[in-house]
Amino acid sequence: MFDFTPTGLNAKKAASELALAGSERKNLALKYIAEGLVSRKRDIIEKNRADVKAAEAKGVKSSLVDRLYLNEKRIEGVADGILKVAALPDPVGLVDSGETRPNGLKIEKVRVPLGVIGIIYESRPNVTADAAALCLKSGNAAVLRGGSDALNSNMIITEIMREQIEKAGLPGDSVQLLADTSREAANAMMKAHGLIDVLIPRGGAGLIKACVENASVPVIETGVGNCHIYVDESASIPMAIDIIDNAKTSRPGVCNACETVLVHREVAEDILPKLKKRLDEHKVEIRGCEITKMILGDCVVPATEDDWATEYLDYILAVRVVDNIYDAIEHIRKYSTGHSEAIITDSVAAAEEFKSKIDAAAVYVNASTRFTDGYEMGLGAEIGISTAKLHARGPMGLKELTTVKYLITGNGQIR
Repeated sequence: MFDFTPTGLNAKKAASELALAGSERKNLALKYIAEGLVSRKRDIIEKNRADVKAAEAKGVKSSLVDRLYLNEKRIEGVADGILKVAALPDPVGLVDSGETRPNGLKIEKVRVPLGVIGIIYESRPNVTADAAALCLKSGNAAVLRGGSDALNSNMIITEIMREQIEKAGLPGDSVQLLADTSREAANAMMKAHGLIDVLIPRGGAGLIKACVENASVPVIETGVGNCHIYVDESASIPMAIDIIDNAKTSRPGVCNACETVLVHREVAEDILPKLKKRLDEHKVEIRGCEITKMILGDCVVPATEDDWATEYLDYILAVRVVDNIYDAIEHIRKYSTGHSEAIITDSVAAAEEFKSKIDAAAVYVNASTRFTDGYEMGLGAEIGISTAKLHARGPMGLKELTTVKYLITGNGQIR
Protein backbone atom coordinates (compact mmCIF):
# COMPACT_ATOMS: atom_id res chain seq x y z
CA MET A 1 0.00 0.00 0.00
CA PHE A 2 1.38 3.41 -0.96
CA ASP A 3 2.14 5.60 2.07
CA PHE A 4 2.05 9.31 1.27
CA THR A 5 2.69 10.42 4.85
CA PRO A 6 6.53 10.77 4.71
CA THR A 7 6.31 12.82 1.51
CA GLY A 8 3.52 14.96 2.94
CA LEU A 9 5.34 15.63 6.22
CA ASN A 10 8.49 16.63 4.35
CA ALA A 11 6.43 18.97 2.20
CA LYS A 12 4.75 20.55 5.25
CA LYS A 13 8.14 21.21 6.83
CA ALA A 14 9.50 22.72 3.62
CA ALA A 15 6.37 24.85 3.22
CA SER A 16 6.82 26.35 6.67
CA GLU A 17 10.34 27.46 5.70
CA LEU A 18 9.31 28.73 2.28
CA ALA A 19 6.53 30.83 3.78
CA LEU A 20 9.19 32.86 5.61
CA ALA A 21 11.74 32.96 2.78
CA GLY A 22 12.18 36.40 1.29
CA SER A 23 11.83 37.25 -2.38
CA GLU A 24 15.59 37.49 -2.81
CA ARG A 25 16.21 33.92 -1.69
CA LYS A 26 13.34 32.51 -3.75
CA ASN A 27 14.45 34.41 -6.84
CA LEU A 28 17.98 33.13 -6.39
CA ALA A 29 16.67 29.56 -6.30
CA LEU A 30 14.70 30.17 -9.51
CA LYS A 31 17.77 31.64 -11.19
CA TYR A 32 19.79 28.57 -10.21
CA ILE A 33 17.05 26.25 -11.46
CA ALA A 34 17.01 27.97 -14.87
CA GLU A 35 20.79 27.74 -15.11
CA GLY A 36 20.73 24.08 -14.07
CA LEU A 37 18.15 23.10 -16.68
CA VAL A 38 20.12 24.76 -19.47
CA SER A 39 23.50 23.42 -18.38
CA ARG A 40 22.13 19.87 -18.19
CA LYS A 41 19.84 19.98 -21.20
CA ARG A 42 21.66 17.08 -22.85
CA ASP A 43 20.94 14.91 -19.81
CA ILE A 44 17.29 15.97 -19.94
CA ILE A 45 17.02 15.25 -23.67
CA GLU A 46 18.58 11.81 -23.21
CA LYS A 47 15.99 10.86 -20.59
CA ASN A 48 13.21 12.46 -22.62
CA ARG A 49 14.11 10.43 -25.69
CA ALA A 50 13.50 7.25 -23.72
CA ASP A 51 10.03 8.50 -22.83
CA VAL A 52 9.27 9.56 -26.40
CA LYS A 53 10.41 6.22 -27.87
CA ALA A 54 8.29 4.31 -25.38
CA ALA A 55 5.24 6.44 -26.21
CA GLU A 56 5.73 5.95 -29.95
CA ALA A 57 6.13 2.22 -29.44
CA LYS A 58 2.78 2.16 -27.61
CA GLY A 59 1.12 3.92 -30.55
CA VAL A 60 0.40 7.18 -28.74
CA LYS A 61 -0.99 9.71 -31.24
CA SER A 62 1.44 12.27 -32.59
CA SER A 63 -0.22 15.31 -31.00
CA LEU A 64 0.25 13.77 -27.53
CA VAL A 65 3.81 12.70 -28.28
CA ASP A 66 4.45 16.35 -29.14
CA ARG A 67 3.32 17.32 -25.63
CA LEU A 68 5.87 14.91 -24.23
CA TYR A 69 8.76 15.89 -26.51
CA LEU A 70 11.62 18.15 -25.33
CA ASN A 71 14.45 19.62 -27.36
CA GLU A 72 17.04 22.30 -26.65
CA LYS A 73 14.73 25.12 -27.72
CA ARG A 74 11.88 23.92 -25.50
CA ILE A 75 14.17 23.45 -22.50
CA GLU A 76 15.60 26.93 -23.01
CA GLY A 77 12.01 28.20 -23.24
CA VAL A 78 11.18 26.54 -19.91
CA ALA A 79 14.28 28.10 -18.33
CA ASP A 80 13.35 31.50 -19.75
CA GLY A 81 9.86 31.13 -18.31
CA ILE A 82 11.34 30.42 -14.87
CA LEU A 83 13.44 33.59 -15.08
CA LYS A 84 10.30 35.51 -15.99
CA VAL A 85 8.62 34.11 -12.87
CA ALA A 86 11.59 35.30 -10.83
CA ALA A 87 11.16 38.78 -12.29
CA LEU A 88 7.49 38.99 -11.33
CA PRO A 89 6.35 40.73 -8.14
CA ASP A 90 6.16 38.44 -5.12
CA PRO A 91 2.52 38.17 -4.00
CA VAL A 92 3.44 37.00 -0.50
CA GLY A 93 2.93 39.80 1.99
CA LEU A 94 0.92 41.91 -0.44
CA VAL A 95 -1.78 43.87 1.40
CA ASP A 96 -5.06 43.45 -0.48
CA SER A 97 -6.88 45.92 1.70
CA GLY A 98 -6.67 47.66 5.02
CA GLU A 99 -8.74 49.90 7.25
CA THR A 100 -8.99 51.24 10.77
CA ARG A 101 -12.34 50.49 12.38
CA PRO A 102 -14.27 53.04 14.48
CA ASN A 103 -13.10 51.22 17.62
CA GLY A 104 -9.46 51.75 16.62
CA LEU A 105 -8.71 48.22 15.40
CA LYS A 106 -6.37 48.21 12.41
CA ILE A 107 -7.34 45.40 10.03
CA GLU A 108 -5.20 44.28 7.09
CA LYS A 109 -5.94 41.57 4.53
CA VAL A 110 -2.58 40.08 3.55
CA ARG A 111 -1.54 37.52 0.92
CA VAL A 112 0.04 34.31 2.27
CA PRO A 113 1.02 30.98 0.65
CA LEU A 114 -1.51 28.16 0.39
CA GLY A 115 1.00 25.72 1.92
CA VAL A 116 1.45 22.38 0.17
CA ILE A 117 0.16 22.16 -3.38
CA GLY A 118 -0.27 18.75 -4.99
CA ILE A 119 -0.26 18.60 -8.78
CA ILE A 120 -1.36 15.51 -10.70
CA TYR A 121 -0.67 15.84 -14.41
CA GLU A 122 -0.14 13.93 -17.64
CA SER A 123 2.40 13.77 -20.44
CA ARG A 124 3.97 17.23 -20.31
CA PRO A 125 7.37 17.35 -18.55
CA ASN A 126 7.52 21.13 -18.91
CA VAL A 127 4.73 21.22 -16.31
CA THR A 128 7.19 19.77 -13.80
CA ALA A 129 9.42 22.84 -14.00
CA ASP A 130 6.65 25.41 -14.55
CA ALA A 131 4.57 24.22 -11.61
CA ALA A 132 7.53 23.96 -9.26
CA ALA A 133 8.72 27.46 -10.17
CA LEU A 134 5.32 29.03 -9.54
CA CYS A 135 4.89 27.19 -6.25
CA LEU A 136 8.36 28.18 -5.09
CA LYS A 137 7.93 31.88 -5.92
CA SER A 138 4.55 31.98 -4.17
CA GLY A 139 6.04 30.31 -1.07
CA ASN A 140 4.40 26.90 -1.49
CA ALA A 141 5.88 23.42 -1.39
CA ALA A 142 5.00 21.31 -4.43
CA VAL A 143 4.30 17.58 -4.56
CA LEU A 144 4.24 16.44 -8.17
CA ARG A 145 2.78 13.28 -9.60
CA GLY A 146 3.29 13.08 -13.37
CA GLY A 147 2.25 10.36 -15.75
CA SER A 148 4.22 7.18 -16.30
CA ASP A 149 4.91 8.18 -19.91
CA ALA A 150 7.05 11.14 -18.78
CA LEU A 151 8.65 9.58 -15.70
CA ASN A 152 12.27 9.62 -16.93
CA SER A 153 11.99 13.25 -17.99
CA ASN A 154 10.24 14.30 -14.79
CA MET A 155 12.79 12.57 -12.57
CA ILE A 156 15.83 14.27 -14.11
CA ILE A 157 14.12 17.69 -14.10
CA THR A 158 13.14 17.28 -10.44
CA GLU A 159 16.62 16.10 -9.52
CA ILE A 160 18.13 19.24 -11.06
CA MET A 161 15.60 21.52 -9.40
CA ARG A 162 16.13 20.05 -5.93
CA GLU A 163 19.90 20.42 -6.24
CA GLN A 164 19.59 24.04 -7.31
CA ILE A 165 17.05 24.90 -4.61
CA GLU A 166 19.39 23.57 -1.95
CA LYS A 167 22.23 25.54 -3.52
CA ALA A 168 20.19 28.68 -2.83
CA GLY A 169 19.80 27.70 0.81
CA LEU A 170 16.20 26.51 0.68
CA PRO A 171 14.92 22.99 1.47
CA GLY A 172 15.16 20.52 -1.41
CA ASP A 173 11.82 19.07 -0.29
CA SER A 174 10.22 22.28 -1.55
CA VAL A 175 9.76 20.16 -4.69
CA GLN A 176 9.06 16.44 -4.55
CA LEU A 177 8.13 14.05 -7.33
CA LEU A 178 6.30 10.79 -6.72
CA ALA A 179 8.21 8.13 -8.61
CA ASP A 180 5.22 5.85 -8.09
CA THR A 181 2.88 6.71 -10.98
CA SER A 182 0.22 4.17 -10.02
CA ARG A 183 -3.42 5.02 -9.49
CA GLU A 184 -2.92 4.07 -5.85
CA ALA A 185 -0.36 6.86 -5.44
CA ALA A 186 -2.68 9.37 -7.07
CA ASN A 187 -5.54 8.28 -4.80
CA ALA A 188 -3.27 8.71 -1.78
CA MET A 189 -2.68 12.33 -2.78
CA MET A 190 -6.42 12.86 -3.19
CA LYS A 191 -6.97 11.60 0.37
CA ALA A 192 -4.01 13.41 1.99
CA HIS A 193 -6.15 15.65 4.16
CA GLY A 194 -3.93 17.63 6.53
CA LEU A 195 -0.86 17.11 4.35
CA ILE A 196 -1.96 18.67 1.04
CA ASP A 197 -3.72 22.03 1.20
CA VAL A 198 -4.98 22.06 -2.39
CA LEU A 199 -4.86 19.60 -5.28
CA ILE A 200 -4.59 20.76 -8.89
CA PRO A 201 -5.15 18.15 -11.62
CA ARG A 202 -3.83 18.93 -15.10
CA GLY A 203 -4.90 16.55 -17.81
CA GLY A 204 -7.86 14.97 -19.52
CA ALA A 205 -11.47 14.87 -18.42
CA GLY A 206 -11.04 11.44 -16.83
CA LEU A 207 -8.23 12.57 -14.52
CA ILE A 208 -10.02 15.73 -13.46
CA LYS A 209 -13.31 13.88 -12.88
CA ALA A 210 -11.50 11.31 -10.72
CA CYS A 211 -9.93 14.03 -8.58
CA VAL A 212 -13.16 15.99 -8.15
CA GLU A 213 -15.18 12.89 -7.23
CA ASN A 214 -12.63 11.12 -5.00
CA ALA A 215 -10.55 13.80 -3.29
CA SER A 216 -11.00 14.73 0.37
CA VAL A 217 -8.70 17.73 -0.10
CA PRO A 218 -9.80 20.89 -1.96
CA VAL A 219 -9.50 20.56 -5.76
CA ILE A 220 -9.20 23.28 -8.39
CA GLU A 221 -10.51 21.98 -11.72
CA THR A 222 -8.29 22.79 -14.66
CA GLY A 223 -7.66 22.06 -18.24
CA VAL A 224 -10.48 20.37 -20.14
CA GLY A 225 -10.96 22.56 -23.18
CA ASN A 226 -13.80 21.88 -25.60
CA CYS A 227 -13.18 25.31 -27.15
CA HIS A 228 -15.37 26.87 -29.85
CA ILE A 229 -14.95 29.55 -32.51
CA TYR A 230 -18.09 31.12 -33.95
CA VAL A 231 -17.80 32.81 -37.36
CA ASP A 232 -20.45 35.51 -37.54
CA GLU A 233 -22.11 36.68 -40.75
CA SER A 234 -20.10 39.95 -40.61
CA ALA A 235 -16.74 38.24 -40.08
CA SER A 236 -13.68 38.92 -42.19
CA ILE A 237 -13.23 35.57 -43.96
CA PRO A 238 -9.42 35.79 -44.28
CA MET A 239 -9.17 36.71 -40.58
CA ALA A 240 -11.45 33.86 -39.59
CA ILE A 241 -9.43 31.32 -41.56
CA ASP A 242 -6.16 32.52 -40.04
CA ILE A 243 -7.56 32.38 -36.52
CA ILE A 244 -9.14 28.94 -36.91
CA ASP A 245 -5.99 27.56 -38.51
CA ASN A 246 -3.89 28.84 -35.62
CA ALA A 247 -6.33 27.70 -32.95
CA LYS A 248 -6.60 24.18 -34.38
CA THR A 249 -3.20 23.35 -35.87
CA SER A 250 -0.47 25.31 -34.05
CA ARG A 251 -0.58 22.78 -31.18
CA PRO A 252 -3.66 20.57 -31.39
CA GLY A 253 -2.77 18.60 -28.27
CA VAL A 254 -3.23 21.46 -25.80
CA CYS A 255 -6.32 22.53 -23.87
CA ASN A 256 -6.70 25.93 -25.56
CA ALA A 257 -6.87 24.46 -29.07
CA CYS A 258 -10.14 24.90 -30.95
CA GLU A 259 -12.27 21.76 -31.21
CA THR A 260 -15.49 23.04 -32.80
CA VAL A 261 -16.17 25.77 -35.37
CA LEU A 262 -19.66 27.21 -35.70
CA VAL A 263 -20.40 29.08 -38.94
CA HIS A 264 -23.26 31.44 -39.71
CA ARG A 265 -25.38 30.10 -42.56
CA GLU A 266 -24.94 33.32 -44.60
CA VAL A 267 -21.15 32.85 -44.93
CA ALA A 268 -20.92 29.05 -44.84
CA GLU A 269 -20.64 28.50 -48.61
CA ASP A 270 -17.94 31.16 -48.82
CA ILE A 271 -15.72 30.22 -45.89
CA LEU A 272 -15.97 26.43 -45.64
CA PRO A 273 -14.19 25.53 -48.92
CA LYS A 274 -11.45 28.05 -48.16
CA LEU A 275 -11.12 26.79 -44.60
CA LYS A 276 -10.92 23.19 -45.75
CA LYS A 277 -8.16 24.07 -48.21
CA ARG A 278 -6.12 25.61 -45.38
CA LEU A 279 -6.76 22.76 -42.98
CA ASP A 280 -5.87 20.20 -45.66
CA GLU A 281 -2.28 21.44 -45.34
CA HIS A 282 -2.29 19.82 -41.89
CA LYS A 283 -4.49 16.85 -42.85
CA VAL A 284 -7.23 17.92 -40.45
CA GLU A 285 -10.26 15.63 -40.44
CA ILE A 286 -13.57 17.49 -40.52
CA ARG A 287 -16.58 16.06 -38.72
CA GLY A 288 -19.54 18.12 -39.80
CA CYS A 289 -23.28 18.61 -39.77
CA GLU A 290 -25.46 17.85 -42.78
CA ILE A 291 -25.06 21.33 -44.27
CA THR A 292 -21.28 21.18 -43.87
CA LYS A 293 -21.32 17.85 -45.69
CA MET A 294 -23.51 19.28 -48.46
CA ILE A 295 -21.05 22.13 -49.01
CA LEU A 296 -17.80 20.17 -48.75
CA GLY A 297 -18.87 16.73 -49.94
CA ASP A 298 -17.95 13.20 -48.91
CA CYS A 299 -14.64 14.24 -47.34
CA VAL A 300 -16.69 15.29 -44.28
CA VAL A 301 -17.29 12.64 -41.63
CA PRO A 302 -20.88 12.97 -40.36
CA ALA A 303 -20.77 14.42 -36.87
CA THR A 304 -22.43 12.57 -34.01
CA GLU A 305 -23.69 14.00 -30.74
CA ASP A 306 -20.44 12.89 -29.10
CA ASP A 307 -18.39 14.93 -31.56
CA TRP A 308 -19.86 18.20 -30.29
CA ALA A 309 -18.80 17.29 -26.75
CA THR A 310 -15.33 15.91 -27.53
CA GLU A 311 -11.97 17.48 -26.72
CA TYR A 312 -10.07 15.82 -29.57
CA LEU A 313 -6.52 17.00 -28.80
CA ASP A 314 -5.79 15.94 -32.37
CA TYR A 315 -6.04 17.04 -36.00
CA ILE A 316 -9.83 16.69 -35.93
CA LEU A 317 -12.31 19.57 -36.09
CA ALA A 318 -16.08 19.52 -35.63
CA VAL A 319 -17.95 21.99 -37.85
CA ARG A 320 -21.56 23.05 -37.59
CA VAL A 321 -23.55 25.59 -39.63
CA VAL A 322 -25.95 27.65 -37.50
CA ASP A 323 -28.76 30.01 -38.43
CA ASN A 324 -27.65 32.91 -36.25
CA ILE A 325 -25.59 34.03 -33.25
CA TYR A 326 -28.30 32.85 -30.84
CA ASP A 327 -28.02 29.30 -32.14
CA ALA A 328 -24.24 29.53 -31.78
CA ILE A 329 -24.54 30.74 -28.20
CA GLU A 330 -27.03 27.97 -27.40
CA HIS A 331 -24.65 25.34 -28.83
CA ILE A 332 -21.70 26.67 -26.84
CA ARG A 333 -23.70 26.83 -23.62
CA LYS A 334 -24.65 23.18 -24.09
CA TYR A 335 -21.24 21.75 -24.92
CA SER A 336 -18.66 24.19 -23.53
CA THR A 337 -16.33 23.13 -20.73
CA GLY A 338 -15.97 26.77 -19.70
CA HIS A 339 -12.40 27.14 -20.94
CA SER A 340 -12.06 29.46 -23.97
CA GLU A 341 -14.66 30.59 -26.50
CA ALA A 342 -14.28 33.01 -29.45
CA ILE A 343 -16.34 34.99 -31.93
CA ILE A 344 -15.06 36.33 -35.24
CA THR A 345 -17.11 39.37 -36.21
CA ASP A 346 -17.04 42.96 -37.46
CA SER A 347 -20.25 43.72 -35.58
CA VAL A 348 -19.88 45.51 -32.25
CA ALA A 349 -23.40 44.42 -31.31
CA ALA A 350 -22.63 40.75 -32.03
CA ALA A 351 -19.37 40.97 -30.07
CA GLU A 352 -21.16 42.45 -27.05
CA GLU A 353 -23.92 39.85 -27.28
CA PHE A 354 -21.36 37.05 -27.32
CA LYS A 355 -19.26 38.46 -24.48
CA SER A 356 -22.26 38.99 -22.23
CA LYS A 357 -23.91 35.61 -22.80
CA ILE A 358 -20.94 33.21 -22.97
CA ASP A 359 -19.82 31.89 -19.58
CA ALA A 360 -16.18 30.82 -19.85
CA ALA A 361 -12.84 31.57 -18.24
CA ALA A 362 -11.73 33.39 -21.41
CA VAL A 363 -14.01 34.93 -24.03
CA TYR A 364 -12.38 36.25 -27.22
CA VAL A 365 -13.39 38.63 -29.96
CA ASN A 366 -11.36 38.30 -33.18
CA ALA A 367 -8.46 36.39 -31.64
CA SER A 368 -7.26 32.81 -31.31
CA THR A 369 -8.18 30.73 -28.26
CA ARG A 370 -4.51 29.79 -28.07
CA PHE A 371 -3.86 32.97 -26.06
CA THR A 372 -5.36 31.42 -22.93
CA ASP A 373 -1.93 30.95 -21.46
CA GLY A 374 -0.07 32.37 -18.49
CA TYR A 375 2.85 33.62 -20.56
CA GLU A 376 0.62 35.28 -23.12
CA MET A 377 -1.51 36.97 -20.48
CA GLY A 378 1.46 38.44 -18.64
CA LEU A 379 1.51 36.05 -15.68
CA GLY A 380 5.01 34.73 -16.49
CA ALA A 381 3.67 31.17 -16.40
CA GLU A 382 0.65 29.30 -15.14
CA ILE A 383 0.09 26.22 -13.07
CA GLY A 384 -3.03 25.46 -15.06
CA ILE A 385 -6.13 26.97 -16.62
CA SER A 386 -8.88 26.89 -14.02
CA THR A 387 -12.38 26.25 -15.32
CA ALA A 388 -13.75 26.46 -11.78
CA LYS A 389 -15.37 29.57 -10.35
CA LEU A 390 -14.22 29.42 -6.73
CA HIS A 391 -10.84 30.80 -5.69
CA ALA A 392 -9.38 31.13 -9.20
CA ARG A 393 -10.54 31.16 -12.81
CA GLY A 394 -8.53 31.18 -16.04
CA PRO A 395 -4.72 31.03 -16.09
CA MET A 396 -3.49 30.52 -12.53
CA GLY A 397 -0.39 32.58 -11.84
CA LEU A 398 1.36 33.58 -8.64
CA LYS A 399 -1.47 35.48 -6.97
CA GLU A 400 -3.85 32.56 -7.54
CA LEU A 401 -1.44 30.33 -5.59
CA THR A 402 -1.89 32.40 -2.46
CA THR A 403 -4.71 32.90 0.00
CA VAL A 404 -5.27 35.61 2.58
CA LYS A 405 -5.13 36.07 6.29
CA TYR A 406 -6.33 39.00 8.34
CA LEU A 407 -3.91 40.81 10.60
CA ILE A 408 -5.64 42.77 13.35
CA THR A 409 -3.76 45.19 15.59
CA GLY A 410 -5.35 46.81 18.62
CA ASN A 411 -4.50 48.62 21.85
CA GLY A 412 -6.62 46.77 24.34
CA GLN A 413 -9.99 46.61 22.59
CA ILE A 414 -12.50 44.09 23.92
CA ARG A 415 -15.94 43.17 22.58
